[in-house]
Order: sequence, then C-alpha cells, then structure tokens
Amino acid sequence: MRKFISVAILSVFALASFPAAAQMKIAVLDYQMALLESDAAKRYSVDAEKKFGSQLQRLKNLESEAKRLQDRMQRDGEKLGQSEVEKIELEFRQKAREFQVQSKELNDAKAQSDREMLEQLKPKLDKAVESVLQAGAYDLVIDRSAVVDVKPEFDITRQVIERLNSAR
Repeated sequence: MRKFISVAILSVFALASFPAAAQMKIAVLDYQMALLESDAAKRYSVDAEKKFGSQLQRLKNLESEAKRLQDRMQRDGEKLGQSEVEKIELEFRQKAREFQVQSKELNDAKAQSDREMLEQLKPKLDKAVESVLQAGAYDLVIDRSAVVDVKPEFDITRQVIERLNSAR
C-alpha cells in the first residue's frame, strides 16, 4: 500500500511538471548561417573576391601552364630529345613549386582577412542575438546543428539576420 501511494505521489509530481515544461519558450538558432547570410558578410565576400582575385587568377594561370607542360610531355615525350624532356620537366617542377608557394600565401592572407572580418562582425552579431532573445523572452535556445528537424516558427535565425542587417 505504501508503494502504491509513493508511486501515485511521484506520478502526480511528474505530471505537474509537464505544464511547466510546456510553458517554456524554446528557439533554434543557426549562428553560422546568421553570420554568413548577413549583409556585412556578403559585402566582405565581394570585397575579398576583388582583393584576392588577381592572386587567384595567377594561380589558375600557373595551373594551366603546368597542365600544358604535362600534356606536352605525354603527347610529344617520345619525339623530343632527352635535353628537351629534361627542360620541360624542370619547367614543370618550377611551376608546381611556384603554385604551392603562391597557394599557401593566398590561403594565409585569406584566412587572416577572414579572422579580421569575424573580429569586427562577432560583437554586432552577439548584440543582434541578445536583442532577439530578449525580445522573444526565450527560456531555451538550441544551436541548429544539434537539432534534427525544427518547425520554422521556432527558428529565430532570420530574425537575427534582420536585426544584424538593421544595426549599422
């Protein structure tokens, strides 16, 4: 009889806690999407393309030159003399080395530029997130990557993007 009463009391407490949980206001936020979809990030992307475009074009040119040399060796290798083959191989290795060096320089410069942009944009994004959270009075916010599926009305990412874009 005591067991039955204990189980009944625990059941009542468990059921009483469900309405409280049902009253919780829950939201989902894709922080990375909010950052990347913002107007500032889109402007940065266009600026970065202009800034690094010439370096990228040089890399593409080096790649096509190396490919041309490789194709020539495969196509005409048997017809060419030993010294000509060695000359082409040397030129090919030089192009490959130059490509690697320039590629690393470009990647490093782009990564540094990305970090600088993030340092500037992150405080603004954090303010926009905080503003949306306060306005919505959310009890729990879950990162979108931790959620399998969510109804659109629970996703506050668009609201954060709009708030970030309006805060100049």
